[in-house]
Amino acid sequence: MRTPPTRRAVLGAAVATAGTAVLAACSGESDTGRSGTKAGGASADGTSRGGANHGTAPRVKPKGEYVSPDGEEVAAAEAGRGSGPVHKIDLTATPSRLDLGGGLIVSSWAYGARLPGKELRVSVGDTVALTLANHLPATTSLHWHGLNVRNNMDGVPDLTQPPIKPGAEFAYRYKVPHPGTYWFHPHTGVQQDRGLYAPLIVDDPREPLKYDKEWVVVLDDWVDGVDGSTPDSVLYELSGGRGGMDHGGSGHAGKSDSGHAGHAGSPKSVKGRSGPSRMTKDSFSELLDSHGGDVAYPYYLINGRIPKAPTSFAAKPGDRIRLRIINAGGDTAFRVALGGHRMTVTHTDGYPVRHTTTDALLLGMGERYDVLVTAGDGVFPLTALAEGKGATALALLRTGRGAAPPASVRPKELDGKLVEAFALSPDESVALSVREPDRTLRFRMTGNMGAYNWAFDHKPYDPKQRHPVRAGERVRMEFYNVTEMWHPIHLHGHSFGLVGQAGPSRKASHRGQAAWARKDTAIIRPNTSLAVEFDADNPGLWMLHCHNIYHSDVGMMTVLGYRH
Repeated sequence: MRTPPTRRAVLGAAVATAGTAVLAACSGESDTGRSGTKAGGASADGTSRGGANHGTAPRVKPKGEYVSPDGEEVAAAEAGRGSGPVHKIDLTATPSRLDLGGGLIVSSWAYGARLPGKELRVSVGDTVALTLANHLPATTSLHWHGLNVRNNMDGVPDLTQPPIKPGAEFAYRYKVPHPGTYWFHPHTGVQQDRGLYAPLIVDDPREPLKYDKEWVVVLDDWVDGVDGSTPDSVLYELSGGRGGMDHGGSGHAGKSDSGHAGHAGSPKSVKGRSGPSRMTKDSFSELLDSHGGDVAYPYYLINGRIPKAPTSFAAKPGDRIRLRIINAGGDTAFRVALGGHRMTVTHTDGYPVRHTTTDALLLGMGERYDVLVTAGDGVFPLTALAEGKGATALALLRTGRGAAPPASVRPKELDGKLVEAFALSPDESVALSVREPDRTLRFRMTGNMGAYNWAFDHKPYDPKQRHPVRAGERVRMEFYNVTEMWHPIHLHGHSFGLVGQAGPSRKASHRGQAAWARKDTAIIRPNTSLAVEFDADNPGLWMLHCHNIYHSDVGMMTVLGYRH
């Protein structure tokens, strides 16, 4: 397998040279102890009913204080986002019995009793008016991953909205700002590691790509309802019984329809482990230079199906197919290849890149890639290898007659050329301008598997701690991963450019352009650094966190806040 030879050289050098004094400066960028504002969950563009708390009336605050999620600045930014048709949608989160194929039926939670949930497809400038009815025995929320929506619709409980209580509803309403491949899921406890996720596709009326068919591919790792396991009991085992953060998911523990303990959005309600041990043993990925993940999942899925009963996508030989690939997993990076085909990468995290041909892709949790393939004649395996875990997920491309490959098939393309995000260049239409940063925020990623104390700068998540930015700034974020684990870092409300390594060599890393590919989620390997930059153009309070659902829930999250 060929891996980028300059990964350590490009991304790792600054970790050793950054120094404790430099890293300590990141705490000076935050405002620990300042409470900021109340969550703005209910406003003219979003309401919560049936027992959930209501937000406060919008108001402008004195200079130096933080912009409220339902403040006038947020409303002003929303007003400039097009005026397309309104899509009214009713969505229900409910305990569900899900068929994973091959006779495997599990009890979990899902949207509309489907896995994945029904695809939501809109166009740029449209208005989404979606009402989520919570039929779960726990509070919940809904986050639009990668879509830079208005702040009080971002779906973070007790930060941008009140938690949605059992039996209550919340009305999300926002204008769709940009095209691409996205998805939605809860931002409450470890609920995402159940069946609560669905694709969100934003079409571009001026789409330049030419293709015949489109295949939306959702990858997942699955544990819920298997031999008594739940994501909460998994977290209980990983954390040694300490559980995760109570960040907007407390109260209302209950039973799922299978009779095993349901969680309340927070593992505080879990009193012990249920089911067999789910901790990985001897997991290592050479590609990630790391322990592959914390959780040994019993199954890995593509579009909700196990490898023994895969889904099939029908096409004709010669068809040009656009694959939109989404990693909705909780703890697994997937290496993806389509047997007998090469892929042309066209987008990452929703944003176009200069077309680049590859055999395989690596997707951390939360990442998305769009690729084009020209279909051959026959039956071909789309295989997603769970990095470091020795298992695969499978789907089939069928264009003609032929026997399906075995569930364990590993096409040779998995070990061929692999292109990662930092090797991609942005399409000129989305490239950030060349500009010196106005502000630099530094984050040290800390923690270890034994203590399970994942955090930024040894500080577990506290919504009162904000790292300040101001509208109009070019903001540089430098991440120093001093752990022995890889982390996929996700920023809400913005896309960033991958600039290169962090530290004193910043100017050299620009090389005539302000960024590499535009993304919202990026893999950072152990003992390496990464610098990214973004334009502060979406006011509010925004989460920054590891998209390993278990790492974030024990504390690897923080908040970027816009100041007046």
